[in-house]
Amino acid sequence: MSSLRTAFAGFALGLLALPVTAGDDLLRTFASCAGRLSAQMEHQWLMSDPASDRTEVQRSAMLALVAAVMPPDAGHDVLAWRIDAKQAQAVLLTRATFNDDPDDAAWAAQRAEAQIVSCKGLLLG
Repeated sequence: MSSLRTAFAGFALGLLALPVTAGDDLLRTFASCAGRLSAQMEHQWLMSDPASDRTEVQRSAMLALVAAVMPPDAGHDVLAWRIDAKQAQAVLLTRATFNDDPDDAAWAAQRAEAQIVSCKGLLLG
């Protein structure tokens, strides 16, 4: 895991050369993905899905990215972004799983999966 943290640290140092707004956007993206992966993991736990172990590893990696790029004064914003994204993902997963409307359930499942695929695309491996 330390080699992963080293890679993230190098990545974070590269971000210092970016304009502040780009770093803020990246921080918000990482925080939102951490929230979405948290909701995904909890949903998998609820459904007894063995994929929850892999999602937990991915969530931890995303949290490491958040920590690597987060300035000391951004904790409040980061937490709000994580909570908002977690709630949005949980709503999609609930609609997809416990919905009487098959079309709406399919749409929600596709949106939830698209969000998770997008987040996983930010991770190495």
